[in-house]
Order: sequence, then structure tokens, then C-alpha cells
Amino acid sequence: MPETYDYDVGVIGGGPAGSTMASYLAAAGLRVAVFEGQVFPREHVGESLVPAVMPVLREIGVLDKIDAAGFPRKYGAAWTAADHRAGVPTGFQANSHGWGVAEIAYQERAQRGVDREYTFHVDRGKFDQILLEHAEEQGAKIFQGVRVNRVDFSDPSRPRLLAKIGGRQVAVPVRMVVDASGRQTLVGSQLKVKVPDPVFDQYAVHTWFEGLDRASVARRPQDADYIHVHFLPQENTWVWQIPITDTITSVGVVTQKTRFKAAKDDLESFFWDSVATRPELLGALKNATRLRPFKTEGDYSYGMWKIAGDALVLIGDAARFVDPIFSSGVSVAMNSARLAAKDIIAAAAADDFSAGRFDTYVSTLRQGVSIWYDFISMYYRLNVLFTAFIDDPRYRIDIIRMLQGDVYDGDVPPALIAMKELVAAVEADPTHLWHDKLGDLKASSSALALF
Repeated sequence: MPETYDYDVGVIGGGPAGSTMASYLAAAGLRVAVFEGQVFPREHVGESLVPAVMPVLREIGVLDKIDAAGFPRKYGAAWTAADHRAGVPTGFQANSHGWGVAEIAYQERAQRGVDREYTFHVDRGKFDQILLEHAEEQGAKIFQGVRVNRVDFSDPSRPRLLAKIGGRQVAVPVRMVVDASGRQTLVGSQLKVKVPDPVFDQYAVHTWFEGLDRASVARRPQDADYIHVHFLPQENTWVWQIPITDTITSVGVVTQKTRFKAAKDDLESFFWDSVATRPELLGALKNATRLRPFKTEGDYSYGMWKIAGDALVLIGDAARFVDPIFSSGVSVAMNSARLAAKDIIAAAAADDFSAGRFDTYVSTLRQGVSIWYDFISMYYRLNVLFTAFIDDPRYRIDIIRMLQGDVYDGDVPPALIAMKELVAAVEADPTHLWHDKLGDLKASSSALALF
């Protein structure tokens, strides 16, 4: 290898995507450096992991560390609704409040590479630090507090990361660049390949609470530590409830940009007014103690029309981010790193980093994320369809497969095909029982093609 390269691969960003990539590449003997603009641990919104991350954690050798970290275990997921006008909706069972609750347990479906019935709810500050330190133990060079400002691609065979280190601008030549910069989307924005999603334009207002009585909003006490998604009466608006520790819970209200704009200057009122549409949830939160100021997350959904090129791949949120209602974020981050790492290792062995070397990564990730996208689209278009399919023994296992994040290896689940066909039939028939329950978000072919 020419001595003009400082590293084989320069990774921009040290979050789950970047640190996972670094672990894979370093373990394969490549010289890899990670440039992370912040210093860990960094404060981050809590995350509920889907089972598809478990095989990745095992492959990079960090699963035992995550298991030992004391994160709450997540055995399933639940969705609640309180439409008293129509009674308990299809697919829901009533809890003590009279809410409708639909739920799944991950153990209902065996998943390849997953040897336990739980995953984790994580404090991302702690989780991300474990992953980054593990990558360093594998041999990756980690630069924290070093922000890459742009990449110089003027010589495609020798891209250079332009960063500020110790107050001076430096150029770091590498053989290949991996953009794992998250929603900063450094390279995608630089190359002007980022496309806003015209369908999902959600915003979130979130915080942490101490002492929330999770059992009071669950269908059964043993389900209290499931991730809970609470549907609100407002169109396309919902609340996440994610355990962070035994006593701390992350809670966030997600809504469309148009509704958020009207209240963005008063986040506290927006949060409490939204939650107040579910009085029992409001009461439970009022009896808890808020630990953090309210924060916002925006620009929720976008894609890149190009996620690989000569000596370049984009992974995780730097490649694609879809509305997070089914907790797909960290799964896409870590699985995109897994998929891309295989192609990068093969490219290094062949001493060929041309764009075509990453075609398998591109096609596999596009199919997997398209399944997520369609599934989320069907949920927003017709909520009752989602819960009815959970309750239907013909489709329940397929629904669980998608909720597990098992979307990268295999065909499109038959349940998703059936959901799309049924939604089309409901849209076309004004007399259909569910026609008046259609939401206003309707995925277009152009939206689906943006990634």
C-alpha cells in the first residue's frame, strides 16, 4: 500500500454506525480511524433496540459488555389507543383504564442469530461509549472532539478528510471514506444527494422522567418495561415511552412538522397539551419528576439518491432516516455497517475501491429500508390495519418479523404485500368500513424511489 495514505478507511462519526464499522474493519486487519466531533459520553435521546441488532453485537464481540452494562431488558412492544367513541379498536385488548393495548413478544418468532428472548432499552450516552471504546480495543484509532468539515474528492483514489485538530486545519488522506455522520449527513449534503422525504416530516419533543409508574399504563404488570407507543387523537401524532433505567423513562411526542411549527416557541405547552389528550397518561407523567429540559428532534425523514461511490459509502442515518415509530434507527445503523463492511473488506483485498464493489451493500440496504418504509407508511395510512394484522394469526409472525428488524435477508414479507393491497382497496372504496379511518399520509411512488 502506498505510504501516502494515513489509513485504509476514514470513518466520519463515532455513533453506533461508525463504531460498528470500525470494529468490523479493524478486526479484519484494516487500518481504520474514526473522527468524532464530540467527546463521549454525549447526551442523547434514549433508544429501544430491536432484536436485529443482537447478531451484530455478537459478531463484533461486544454483546457481553452490553449485557453486563445493566440496561433494562426489552421483551416486547406495545401500542395503546383510547378511542372511546368507537370502543376498543380492532386488534386491541382493554387494560385497567379501558385503553386498547396491542402487543407482541419477540420470543414468539425465532430469529436467526438471536439466542435470547430480549433485547435492550439503552441510555445512548452509555451505549455509544461502550461501542466506541470497543472499536478502539479492536485496533481502530479514535479521534474524539475532532470534527470533519468536508471531504476532498478531487483525487478519487486518494480522498482526504478535512478536519480541525488542535486549532489547525489538517487533511487526512485515506483509501476510502465511510460517512457515519448521522443526521448531520456530512457527505450527502456536501455532494448534494440528500432528498427530503415529502411524506414523513415528523418532529419530536422529548425529555426524561424519574419515577414514572410504567405498570399503570401497561396491560399487565409484567409488560411494564415493554417499549410503549401511545397513539394520540391528533392526526399522525404519537408518544414514545422507553425505559432507560429501572426508574428513568424517556418520553417523547412525535407529530408532523405543520403542527409542530405552531408551538415550537413553547415546547413545554406543546408537550403537555399533546399528552393531555390521553388523560390517564397525563396523570402518570404528572406524578413523575422531569429530569431534563425539553428538546427537539427534527428533519426526521430523508434519503440519499446515492449511497456509494468510488472510495465512498454512506451508512446509518447518513444514508437514510425514516420515521422512528418502530425503533429502526440503531438497527439500520448497525446493520448497514455490517453489510457495508463485508464489501469494504473484499474491496481492500482486491485493492479496488471503485463504486461497483459496493453494489451488494447498496441493493441489500435499499431493500431492507424499503420494507421499513412501506411498513411505516401502512401504519400511518391506516392504523386499524396495523393492529388488525397483529391480531390475525395468518400475518402475526410476519408482523413480528418486521418489528424485530429482520428485513435485510429474505423476501418482502407476505403480510406487507397483503397490507398494501388492502389499503389500496380501502382507498378505492368510500363505502368500506375503514375508509373514514384513513390517515392523511399517503406514500407516493416518488417518495418510495428517493432511496
